[in-house]
Amino acid sequence: MQGEGSGRFNPFDRDIVIDEDRFANTPPENSPVAKELRANSGSSGSHDIDEELANLALGLTEDHFSRPDGYFGMSRVEELEQAIENCKDLILEEPPHSDKRRSLIRKITQLRLNLVEIEDSKTEEEPNIKVILGHKFKKRQGKSVKYSCEQCNNLIWGMLQTWYGCKGCGCHCHGKCMNQLTRVCAGTKLGSSQLILQICPEVGISRQKYRCGDCRTQLFRDTELRQCDYTGQYYCTSCHWNDTAVIPARVMHNWDFQPCKVARQSKQYLQLVFYKPLLNPQESNPQLFSRVEELNHVRKLRREILLMKNYFVSCRVALEGKLLLRLRERQHFVESSDLYSLSDLCETESGNLLDKLTDIHVGYAHHIKFDCPTCRGKGFICELCEDSDVLFPFDVGVHMCEKCSTVYHRDCFPAEKDACPKCRRISQRTV
Repeated sequence: MQGEGSGRFNPFDRDIVIDEDRFANTPPENSPVAKELRANSGSSGSHDIDEELANLALGLTEDHFSRPDGYFGMSRVEELEQAIENCKDLILEEPPHSDKRRSLIRKITQLRLNLVEIEDSKTEEEPNIKVILGHKFKKRQGKSVKYSCEQCNNLIWGMLQTWYGCKGCGCHCHGKCMNQLTRVCAGTKLGSSQLILQICPEVGISRQKYRCGDCRTQLFRDTELRQCDYTGQYYCTSCHWNDTAVIPARVMHNWDFQPCKVARQSKQYLQLVFYKPLLNPQESNPQLFSRVEELNHVRKLRREILLMKNYFVSCRVALEGKLLLRLRERQHFVESSDLYSLSDLCETESGNLLDKLTDIHVGYAHHIKFDCPTCRGKGFICELCEDSDVLFPFDVGVHMCEKCSTVYHRDCFPAEKDACPKCRRISQRTV
């Protein structure tokens, strides 16, 4: 039994019962758990009560001695990941600018930091690697003076000073400055965040509570403010070095590749995602294809290459010759025709991508139509004119039926609905 003067309850004083509402988003206000928390809060105050109730709502326990790791079938990492997802749902349910929403945002930030610390402790065992805030620092050696310390902004003298480089985001730091870092590694954001596609989404320095958007240092009236064109936030001079980068939002909306000034964390993140297929112009700005002829041509070639892929996956010669590996630097080109990386769009603007794709397209078409009897044997003869020409879906001036994928001359195919002879034969067989 729990003593009357106890400051908090001990869950081992009760029988272990896991009810259906154990992992619900919010505990009932009059539930026994909530009442016991309030009854045993004592001098902790309402803030502590709300904190413990919030932890219960997220399926968390902050008392790490109250139960072993994996007690409910989840490890501590899995529990934190589940709590982060629950917290996201709760944030979306709350009205904007409410106190509870702000409290939940602070909570999810703390949960993410806890998750990073746990993952850091697991990676700490890797030899010669020091893990700090998601950074995986490895000791570097070099005589040249070409890097600056991310923390103190001073040059790194390779011959005289001990310095480290992060394997994740590529930042560099003096050995003596590593423990003072406040910036989380940009590599930890990969896969969990989307590119900002709003042009310089400024919210105002007051919404930042007059603090730097990265290190949270107080910004005074006489402080030099520097705005990041990617995030729209304001930063101090230690977190914004006037680096420049191509902004995805300006490319997608204005086809503007002029580099703009960005903060250090934005610079590192944009470098990491530069080659990742995260942009979909068809969803973000479909009119871009009609305004940019080169981009429309690239899309056409990509769609035709996807049609050619269907021939290669069943062709022994193509598999042995590894024809699809000609696109190994852009693996997403053989998976879909919609996604682009920032690198793809930059090379489209310069004309390099169109030249490369044209060469690959010509080589693929030559293999299918002339070099390989197996692929050529999978061509089509137009049933409407019975011409002897062998047609392929990627040829110019052809029409491919959306239902059965049979190919006809575009001029031969009538505009009427259900005009495909093969589809009519199939429907007659099923009747």
